[in-house]
Amino acid sequence: MLAIIRKEINTFFASAVGYLVISIFLILNGLFLWVFKGQFNILDSGFASLTPFFLVAPWILLFLIPAVTMRSIAEERKQGTLELLLTKPIKNWQLALGKYLGSLALICIALLPSLLYVITVYQLGNPVGSLDSGSTIGSYIALLLLGATYTSIGTFASSLTNNQIVSFLIGLFLCFLFYFGFSGLANYQLLGAGDYTVEQIGIQLHYERISQGILDTRDIIYFLSIISIFIFLTSIILSKNTKKTISKLASFATITVVIINLLGSSFYNRFDLTADKRFTLSEATKKLLKEAEVPIAIDILLDGDFPSEFRRLQNETKQIVEEFNSINPKIQYVFTNPLEEEEFRKETLEELQRLGLTPMEVSVQESGKTEIETVVPWAIMNYQKRSVKVALVKNTIGATTEERVNNSIQQLEYVFADALKKLIHPKKHKIAVLKGNGQLPDGKIADFIKTLQEYYFVGAFTLDSVASNPKKTLEDLQKFDLLINAKPTEAFSENEKYVMDQFIMDGGKSLWMVESVAMEIDSLFKPQSKGSAIAFMQDLRLGDALFSYGVRINPVLVNDLYSAPLMLASGEGNNTQFTPHPWYYASLTKSNSNHPIVKNIESVKFEFSNQIDTLKNDVKKTVLLTSSERSKLEGIPAEIKLDNIIGQKPDMESYTEGTHNLAVLLEGNFKSAYKDRVKPFSLSDNKDQSEDTKMVVIADGDVIKNGIRKGRPITLGYDPYLNLQYGNKEFLLNTVNYLLDDSGLTEVRGKEINIAFLNIEKVVATRTLWQVINIVVPLVLLGLFSLFFFWLRKRKYTR
Repeated sequence: MLAIIRKEINTFFASAVGYLVISIFLILNGLFLWVFKGQFNILDSGFASLTPFFLVAPWILLFLIPAVTMRSIAEERKQGTLELLLTKPIKNWQLALGKYLGSLALICIALLPSLLYVITVYQLGNPVGSLDSGSTIGSYIALLLLGATYTSIGTFASSLTNNQIVSFLIGLFLCFLFYFGFSGLANYQLLGAGDYTVEQIGIQLHYERISQGILDTRDIIYFLSIISIFIFLTSIILSKNTKKTISKLASFATITVVIINLLGSSFYNRFDLTADKRFTLSEATKKLLKEAEVPIAIDILLDGDFPSEFRRLQNETKQIVEEFNSINPKIQYVFTNPLEEEEFRKETLEELQRLGLTPMEVSVQESGKTEIETVVPWAIMNYQKRSVKVALVKNTIGATTEERVNNSIQQLEYVFADALKKLIHPKKHKIAVLKGNGQLPDGKIADFIKTLQEYYFVGAFTLDSVASNPKKTLEDLQKFDLLINAKPTEAFSENEKYVMDQFIMDGGKSLWMVESVAMEIDSLFKPQSKGSAIAFMQDLRLGDALFSYGVRINPVLVNDLYSAPLMLASGEGNNTQFTPHPWYYASLTKSNSNHPIVKNIESVKFEFSNQIDTLKNDVKKTVLLTSSERSKLEGIPAEIKLDNIIGQKPDMESYTEGTHNLAVLLEGNFKSAYKDRVKPFSLSDNKDQSEDTKMVVIADGDVIKNGIRKGRPITLGYDPYLNLQYGNKEFLLNTVNYLLDDSGLTEVRGKEINIAFLNIEKVVATRTLWQVINIVVPLVLLGLFSLFFFWLRKRKYTR
């Protein structure tokens, strides 16, 4: 058999046709990957990834491999040497396997120069070496398995005829059928649930799964079984059996392959080769997926030819939903393009806006040109008669393309799992929104409460009955899981504080948004104020309780250079204009913490916030949000004047105090504020130490306050004048989800996915050099190999 392998290699490289075939393969790869404009150009993609190569290679190999294998058996049959080989002491399967392995060795030699592409991307990465080696290895394994499968099909095609051209055409047709034919048929969705089974028969699904960096035993078994059956069919074609015998043997082999693949699908394992384990779903997500007992359809509105950044998002989205499907086949997905019909484009955009699926107009820099593209980065999950919208893009103020892509991809698992949780999990947690102590009115918190109601039961709760029946009030409060105290302005009585304290001691979660300074932005715009107001201390009598839990809210104002502007109107009637002015009391906070509450969220806007001190005790404290480095504290009472701030340059030298804590998470066992103190009223099961619980303290009540326009609440954190969306809503929703999450799903937000980018400056400066290297050098290496090969042959035969 080794002699047959050597003969195949020698025969191929002894003719100019062999070098011509490999040269064409190398030139086509080089042009598509490094020169031609389009989705396969690595330099234009902006990502340090060889994904374009592994996307285009199957189509080029589709022609290369039948060209290599077409003569392996057909030429032997034509020249009459096949009968001579069959008379040798070699079995039919050994002959078929020898021909196959000889051709496969040639394909591996043709793929060797592509390692130069790995070196190129490695050098152009930002930083150098940011290429994901694990994913690349997985992609090469997929490419070798694909090449091995094509080779087995090509060898079989060569055994059917003595005409090389016919062999080439049969091999080309069968390779195309197996790679694209079954997947293409499944895309027409003619068989309903059977479409996925049809797709599994084809090569493309299995190839793409491994090329992402996932070694799935089902895919390995599939490739090995397809290779085996075509080598077996080749051997029985060579055996000169009757057609009836060949038919029986082929049927037996096909049934065996089907059984092996069915068993492989029942008992399988998956290995994530990627460096950041991006395809390893969290246990919370897996558990949630397995709970879906009826089909869930996901419509993803990201089909089409997109700019490079959205192609990456498209691919990453596809990979996530494929992972979902692999765990639970009831999770089905389809990619659609809602803007495909140009004549209905305007109507479609209006309908999408009405449904809340806001399209994006993105400015994309490609090859030095700026293009405006419209994309609809949304998905819709449908379960029974309910549906949930999933935002696939995370917009960030001032973010670069790299940051936007990275932040969006980081959150894909979480946003899909969160939507799935909404669909299949009924509400079970109850949230009490505290009223009666001057908290924000319903209209000012309406948007956030409406959002919470998608996840939880939410109800108002007052402490009015504490005076007459404190025990009953506590019992009623303990029916809730979380207490939200949103900007109270009236002091709490001891009875009220004790009720809230015992709620916490009983394990209740709490979200405090309280202030120690009374100051409202509206006070500056009252006619009698003349743009001036006094900020003074506000004693809510909560200081001792919070102190006992581990924090103190100081009666000071945070003045921050990194802040949101204040919009002031000028002119009258139709000539009214709104102009932004610096407003240093509206801190824009952004955390670099990896905590899931604040990871990758937009800047959170505060208004007249105070400072929080953390105190030493056994409670774990995590600072969630702080002011910027360029901030300072102002004592009270203080007069706030618009004229003193707007239009005047700040004293930069005074902003040197560094960051100040604005939001803190506390976790652990809290000490009661009434331990070793006289209790306001007696309880039979009074507790001085809490169960393990959590709370978040925010030194600003306006963080939850939404604006009101034309009598209706607008989205929390949205600035209609600047058309900016701050991160208030996301921050508070993450906070509530974290406090009440008993599934661990919130931890998914902390998952790190590293997107490798190219060094654009280096690409621009050395573009031509790398194009020449990747096109010319492989051809030079092939030329040197040919000279060496002919020198060996000459030396061998001139002895």
